[in-house]
Amino acid sequence: MKVRFTSLAVVIGLIIAGAPLKAQQHNMPKDYVVPTDPAVRQKLAQWQDLKFGLFMHWGTYSEWGVVESWSICPEDEGWTQRKGPYSATYEGYKKAYENLQTTFNPVKFNPEKWVKAAKDAGMKYVVFTTKHHDGFSMFDTKQTDYKITSPKTPFSTNPRANVTKEIFNAFRKDNFLIGAYFSKPDWHSPDYWWPYFPPKDRNVNYDPAKYPEKWNQFKQFTYNQIEELMTGYGSVDILWLDGGWVRPLTTVDRTVDWQKGIKFNQDIDMPKIAAMARQHQPGLIVVDRTVPGEYENYTTPEQEVPATPLSNPWESCITMGNSWSYVPGDHYKSVPEIVQLLVKIVSRGGNLLMNIGPGPDGDWDTEAYKRLQGIGEWIKINGESIYGSKAIAPYSDGNTYFTQSKNGKAVYAFVLGDGEKVSLPSSLTVKLNNTKGLKAARLLGSNQKLKWKTSENGVLITIPAALQNSNLKNAAVFKFEYR
Repeated sequence: MKVRFTSLAVVIGLIIAGAPLKAQQHNMPKDYVVPTDPAVRQKLAQWQDLKFGLFMHWGTYSEWGVVESWSICPEDEGWTQRKGPYSATYEGYKKAYENLQTTFNPVKFNPEKWVKAAKDAGMKYVVFTTKHHDGFSMFDTKQTDYKITSPKTPFSTNPRANVTKEIFNAFRKDNFLIGAYFSKPDWHSPDYWWPYFPPKDRNVNYDPAKYPEKWNQFKQFTYNQIEELMTGYGSVDILWLDGGWVRPLTTVDRTVDWQKGIKFNQDIDMPKIAAMARQHQPGLIVVDRTVPGEYENYTTPEQEVPATPLSNPWESCITMGNSWSYVPGDHYKSVPEIVQLLVKIVSRGGNLLMNIGPGPDGDWDTEAYKRLQGIGEWIKINGESIYGSKAIAPYSDGNTYFTQSKNGKAVYAFVLGDGEKVSLPSSLTVKLNNTKGLKAARLLGSNQKLKWKTSENGVLITIPAALQNSNLKNAAVFKFEYR
């Protein structure tokens, strides 16, 4: 990860406090390309209705509790700084980092436990890091021995060693959509970082035009790995491609800082990859993030929330803690913070992909389970205002946010609390742009109809004392029903 989102069309209204440093601005495309394949459009519409997904960054880096992959990148940035006993020299550190393969043994791995917690929290899809930039494959690839199923890796003797397959199967059984995160750059591959030259930065360390045979080998390696994921791991709904510096040189935007460092054409032939992937997985959503065009089926602002709705499908990917990957003692966002993030994102028509990093033992921090439980308690009461909803003007008004049901028969107003508890006044004006045909108002979680009347600013509702003093948490949701 480590991507920053800036929009050419909107001003970012929210930047997540305590978010990890980011290495990639994410400029929104000026002209979103609508997929021509009806099956892809149908899958996108299905995905947009789900609203809440689980992201998981997991690899050998969790053993050290360091940032995923980036500490082996020879760039002088905050997220790439080496720490620990091996940090004195780059080569010594990289060798020790890659040697983590020989000690990685997540014996507490139990994806069914994750499925239950995620499902109870109201999550509907999952995206898992099958391979991050460091090149360590969390699946049984035949293209490299740098993988979790290698005899070099202690966990390879476990019957569930192919963790990608186990995760996908477990979540699919509970009707989650399945997303395969895959890093296009591979810093372990000798065909990307050729050992003949030292790596200089995140990019390929030779000129592919000067050494086309080597680059073609890397293209074939990438194609083969993606085809393995598309053919041996059951139904896959999303191919989530990261590492946007691997792209055709013609797509580079020199006004974006991180793209200024892209010197070579790193075209891996996305048309060929996408065609192959969709042949095996009809209707597959392809997310070639930060590369505008027909293979960025939805956009992915990172650690941020747009201030206004976007005109194309989108998803904010945000960490539950401060880090994408496991860090001991990480600070987790509170339940109110996460619920309110979900509300704000959905009110703008987007999805929230919430990341939790499993630890080296193969389990999540107990704090993550607590957060999911609290989110689920709120979702069980208020889920109808989230799933399948649409954005509706005015989107927000102060601490009140809005969604609309898909059939247009209901508008939901979320009144956010100051922290966990939500205190309601005896009367409340809700800024509805349309009051024509309004027939009823109530608070979700209560069957009591509320007294209301139209006012100059929308609808004035009267809130009985019993509801004012009820134990409302995170956000109170009012439902306005229309004829």
